Amino acid sequence: MSFDDYRYLRFERPRDGVLLVTIDRPERANAANGAMLDELVRLWPEVGDDPRTRAVVITGAGTTFCPGGDLDEVTEATGDIAAVPGELRGMHDLVGNLVALDKPVVSAINGFAAASGLAVALTADISIMAADATITDGHVLGGLVAGDHAALVWPLLCSMSKAKYYLLTGFSMDGVEAERIGLVTMALPPDEVVPRALEVAAHLAAGPQLAIRWTKRALNGWYRQAAPIFEHSTALELLSLFHPDAAEGVAAVRERRPPVFPSTQDPEEPSC
Repeated sequence: MSFDDYRYLRFERPRDGVLLVTIDRPERANAANGAMLDELVRLWPEVGDDPRTRAVVITGAGTTFCPGGDLDEVTEATGDIAAVPGELRGMHDLVGNLVALDKPVVSAINGFAAASGLAVALTADISIMAADATITDGHVLGGLVAGDHAALVWPLLCSMSKAKYYLLTGFSMDGVEAERIGLVTMALPPDEVVPRALEVAAHLAAGPQLAIRWTKRALNGWYRQAAPIFEHSTALELLSLFHPDAAEGVAAVRERRPPVFPSTQDPEEPSC
């Protein structure tokens, strides 16, 4: 595996068979631009082909995991029909390539994670989160459908009732709550997150590789069965980019004010 052409992902080999991947875009608090998302998409097939890697840990540089897409690029995509095919393919591949990878992945959620960053964190096979870190799938707060990974992953991890509560409201939660409802594997003090993730990855890297990989493949059959739900949610998310609520949601975030969604001002109920 060649790391030379990755700009926003940093690589280390701290233990035998373990690859540590660090999301690193400090000038934007690790927000994902198009180039970073492309790197996260192609990372997993390359890891699959790398004979030196038997387990992966992915984390964020500094005190943030990944807050999702860069707001500047989200603004540009709002209402741009020409961008939809590429965006749809990228959303599918970001999650699909991680699900298809047979090697185990441990996410070390060291800080804030949302949207596409949260998709990587929660689609990982084992998720270890800082107790005081915050995660949110705040799509609805921006006037968007909760696509990405949420409809695929959350109901399986934390139940349909909890998934609906957090995805329909956009409420955030800390690591303690995320562990309590089963959304993450465990919550630990911040300084223990990466060391514990590396410890788990080293255990996996030293284990029986065929048994571990085929067990993962069998369990991920639940995700593959739900592929139509995933595809539906991503299509609806991209479609919602064309609604005035999306433009208002992005503007409100940029202007640091509460949104006033046009759909709440119309006396007629929005058609579904």
